[in-house]
Parts: sequence; C-alpha cells; structure tokens
Amino acid sequence: MQGKIVKGIAGFYYVHVVESGVYECKAKGVFRKEKMKPLVGDNVELEVLDEDQKKGNITEILTRKNELIRPAVANIDQALVVFAAAKPDPHFNLLDRFLVMMECKEIPVVLCFNKEDAADEEKIKALREIYAGTGYPLIFSSAREEKNIEQIKELLKGKTTAIAGPSGVGKSSIINLIQPEANMETGSISRKIERGKHTTRHSELFPVGSDAYIMDTPGFSSLYVNEFEKEELKYYFPEFAKYEGTCKFHGCDHVHEPGCTVKEAVETGEIHRIRYENYIEMYEELKNKRRY
Repeated sequence: MQGKIVKGIAGFYYVHVVESGVYECKAKGVFRKEKMKPLVGDNVELEVLDEDQKKGNITEILTRKNELIRPAVANIDQALVVFAAAKPDPHFNLLDRFLVMMECKEIPVVLCFNKEDAADEEKIKALREIYAGTGYPLIFSSAREEKNIEQIKELLKGKTTAIAGPSGVGKSSIINLIQPEANMETGSISRKIERGKHTTRHSELFPVGSDAYIMDTPGFSSLYVNEFEKEELKYYFPEFAKYEGTCKFHGCDHVHEPGCTVKEAVETGEIHRIRYENYIEMYEELKNKRRY
C-alpha cells in the first residue's frame, strides 16, 4: 500500500492513504542503518499491522523529487511564500532569502502579499515594482475580506504546496479559508498526539480535495543562506538571467567589477535596488562564511 507522510512526531509517522485514511506508522530499522530519515511529504510503501486501529510500518521510502532542510520536508511542487503587504511591513531581506532558498532547490514560487486591505495603493504599487522583474506570480490577498482566496485555491490544484513565511502575516487564516472544514482525519491525528493543529511546531501536510496537499511550515524569523558558494548566488536572482554573459568580464559576480550590465540595470531601474542590495548582503555573507 502506498501513501504520503503528512506528519511526523516522536518517531511516529502519520501516513495518508487516499480512500483509506491516516495510518500511524513506525519506520523500519533499515532506514536508521542507511541513515535515511522519513520526511513529511515522502511517498512511502507501508504494511498494515492493524486495520481497525490504523497502525502500520513504513517499509520503503520512494524516490524524492526534492527536499528542504529547514523545514525538513520532501517532494514539494511549489511554494506559496506569504508576507503581509502591511502591518507588519514586509521584511525584504528575509523575503529574498526565502526566494533564494526555493530557487536553489528549483521549487517554483508563488508570491502572496496578504493583508492587502491594510495597505494603501502606493504601497501595493511599490511591492509590484520590486518583484516585477522576478517573474514570480504575484497575488495580493486579504484573508479578512476573503479576497483572492479562490485564486490561491486554483493554484493549489494537483500539487503539494509548502506555505511559508514569517509569523503574523495571516498564513493560518489563509489555510483555514482554503480548508474550511479542517480535514476530519487531521482532527483525529491531533487528538491522537494531543496537540492543537494550529500550533505550527512541525511541518504538517493537509489534504485539500482529492489531489492536493498544503503544508504549513513553522514560522521563520531568520534564514541563513549558506548551502552554496557565493559564485552561485547570482543564478538564484531570476531578473539577473537576461544579463548573463553581457558583462565586460566573463564570470562577473555583479559586485565590484567594472562594465557590469547588472549594475547598470540597477541604475536604470530595470532591476530594483532593494533586490540588488539584498543580493550584495547575501553575497558578502557567503564570502565571509567560515570554512570548516
């Protein structure tokens, strides 16, 4: 039998099998020997030990499409990155770190600014301008007014979507609207492990309809971008791509080099200065990271 891990706590894995429900499983010792830990989002083979009690063992982890370290999840089709348009104002450096992390893992991003009702037109226009060149689909939503929630639902169809962003931006409100009746099975998992569904300390997958899952990920306050070298960073800023190979120096990092077309594009406003400044800050961080 095959299913998908929707939650993992204290050595127990809760596996959702379409049509059958959620099984509480342990992972076979063979994974420990191979130093492979099951992750939320993993597609797995399981053997059922007790159908009435819905208990089983995970016997195999199927090949992963991708995996993230923080949060520790696998097989993500896309990320819905949620920040508030106002109250609080978006922290652009943190937002750009999210985007870089997803680019690095080749996970497509939909960028959502919630609390549109709290922002004036000028602020909305500024946000559009900063991210216009990135090519990410942009949604302005208001969970309070239920604005553009249907648009978000459309984007989720047939996919496993990680919903990510800092605390206090309305992620939980969006999730509750997407999933009006918090899935009954999810409710029973919460009773089993005696923990509320909405304290997001663990990654958790929620089935939405028959062909989609959403994953609420723990709130982030900071992200360190250090899984790669400074020379790679430029490839994770999509708006730099069209200037690749047009700078005076081959292999230009768009930092101090003369004749750099990316820096020229910043001056002419084709690349937004905020994005470029965040690039420089991350570049310096990678340059100065300690070698172990």
